[in-house]
Amino acid sequence: MTPLHPGLFISFEGPEGAGKSTQLTRLAARLQEHGTPHQLTREPGGTPLGSRVRDVLLDPDLSIDPLPEFLLYSASRAQLVSNVIRPALARGEVVVCDRYADSSLAYQGAGRGLPVNLLREITLAATDGLTPDLTVLLDLDPAVGLDRAARRGQPDRLERADLDFHRRVRAGFLHLAEQTPARFLVLDATRSVDALAGEIWAAAAARLP
Repeated sequence: MTPLHPGLFISFEGPEGAGKSTQLTRLAARLQEHGTPHQLTREPGGTPLGSRVRDVLLDPDLSIDPLPEFLLYSASRAQLVSNVIRPALARGEVVVCDRYADSSLAYQGAGRGLPVNLLREITLAATDGLTPDLTVLLDLDPAVGLDRAARRGQPDRLERADLDFHRRVRAGFLHLAEQTPARFLVLDATRSVDALAGEIWAAAAARLP
């Protein structure tokens, strides 16, 4: 599929502890070796507004209802798309984003039970319809992922949610991948770091402008 912009937009998704940060770093290194202009970003985050929203959303001392939680993510996402992602794509760069709109459909939709049609409508407005050209889904048993995340230190607000919630999130991601298989690259996150990095690079390189 030919992108609707000069650059390439790649998002990384997956349950907690799936190893997204490691694979983002490996992909960035390959892009650097390839001489490809690129930009790493994340959501929530990636802008001054997004960073403040991130602090609120991940604060383990806060209780946030599902709808305001989603709206906070959407506000951060709208700012990121407008200020960072679209300008980079217009310059012909590769944008690699740690989470994007699929996370809201999985976490606030499948996980929290918010109506998917509402989430899609607001997301369409927040992003002006911008969809990744490639989404890497690192799939992992939530029990394993939460154990990995716990070893990193103090769990954030989302990591403290119960296992059933995280199982619904995983199922939500896999359902999204089934709906749009041309966009998703689903990988078993228990495989070696090198094997995963190689497959991700092959998929990204095949789509480079």
